[in-house]
Amino acid sequence: MKTYLQAFDLWEVVTSDVEAALLKANPTVAQIRKHADERTKRCMAMSCIQNCVSDVIFSRTMACETPKQAWDKLKEEFQGSERTRQQQLLNLRRDFKNLKIKEEETVKQYSDRIMAVVNIIRLLGE
Repeated sequence: MKTYLQAFDLWEVVTSDVEAALLKANPTVAQIRKHADERTKRCMAMSCIQNCVSDVIFSRTMACETPKQAWDKLKEEFQGSERTRQQQLLNLRRDFKNLKIKEEETVKQYSDRIMAVVNIIRLLGE
């Protein structure tokens, strides 16, 4: 999702929850365009987030008014709270340290198990 939003130059809109500044009296054409572009980007980011999730997840994010709120809701939904993530990371690090090759296991299978744990740790932000 992050990569998808970055591809459309929308990631900054999601991470910064800044509302488009109001136009001053007698704005120039450039100021009007910039204001319209900022508002459009927010709508596009929200649309991307909502279109990329399943109907079940969409129902949880449809009440969000900004892309940042929707993104934070998705993070909480899939990664859990900060405390939960830290506990998961501790458990995964312990599992990683205790990984040993089994007698009936090939090196490829062992390597796959290692990479599975590493990938989950990466998904949790480490």
